Amino acid sequence: MKIIVDAMGGDHAPEVVIDGVVEAVNQYDTEVVLVGDEAKIKQLLEKKNYPKDKISTYHAPEVIEMHESPAVSVRKKRNSSISIGINLVKEGKGDAFFSAGNTGAVVCAATLFLGLLPEVERPGIAIVTPSVKGISLIVDVGANIDAKPLHLLQYGIMGSAYLQNIFNIKNPSIGLLNVGEEESKGTGFVKETYELLSKSNINFIGNIEGKALFTGKCDVIVCDGFVGNVALKVTEGTAEAIQVFLKRHLLKTNLLGKIGILLLKNTFIKFKKEMDYAEFGGAPLLGVNGVVIIGHGRSHARAIKNAIRVAKEEVERQVNKKIVEAISSLHQKQA
Repeated sequence: MKIIVDAMGGDHAPEVVIDGVVEAVNQYDTEVVLVGDEAKIKQLLEKKNYPKDKISTYHAPEVIEMHESPAVSVRKKRNSSISIGINLVKEGKGDAFFSAGNTGAVVCAATLFLGLLPEVERPGIAIVTPSVKGISLIVDVGANIDAKPLHLLQYGIMGSAYLQNIFNIKNPSIGLLNVGEEESKGTGFVKETYELLSKSNINFIGNIEGKALFTGKCDVIVCDGFVGNVALKVTEGTAEAIQVFLKRHLLKTNLLGKIGILLLKNTFIKFKKEMDYAEFGGAPLLGVNGVVIIGHGRSHARAIKNAIRVAKEEVERQVNKKIVEAISSLHQKQA
């Protein structure tokens, strides 16, 4: 197993990326190819302790920055770490690609260079989130902001295949994110999507509202990339605000309160871990003809390490093959 990693992607690259890669090869049975400024990467690797045959490098002289236009930058910077890394997967020199860099550029490059799986019309970014019943998967959180109803139907199918094969969830339930639970609610686009999902062979349970994102009411939540990205960013902002509010009030507490905080220290640590995106590593880009994992721009070493684990699992469990079978089955029934 060989994972191609964009060494230059992320707010703290390449230092943090290399830290995460070193942790990954020390813990998992996998090799990593670090793509980016080779001289800088090798200089940083010299200080690390890891099996030397598990990490290699590949020079990429250009970097696509976070603020750059995805389509333009991918077209102009063919020697960027993102473009070269994805092309290494296309050429069979790696089994999967991971980047915490420019998300739009990764989606654009993966779609352009790897292409899509048979009969898939648009890729979708799937993100695993904690819920009161375990985990949920939201598809799409930003790859496709101008989606059609068929795209969301395919997101439901792909999300279902992902959960069945990665998390061993049998017959995952699918919910459509809407402004109300009633079938009559929402725009024409949402109503048409509802009808398509209802007639499919997946376990569609109907509309769900935003307040149900973390209740575990369904296993897969489908939405277009615009709505999904807004929901994701609202969630991140809310979580950060709660931490600030909590810290502000805890610091003002009296002696008994401070003793209580000490007694609850382990509980706070467990709570923080359960809510930490780093535990889930990265978000798979479902629908492209290869395994591509996208990390948060702020990813630290543990998130990078776990993203490599996610990539490894997706390859080992042949998720793309299962998606192709599921999509093909849908089209055969519609014919």
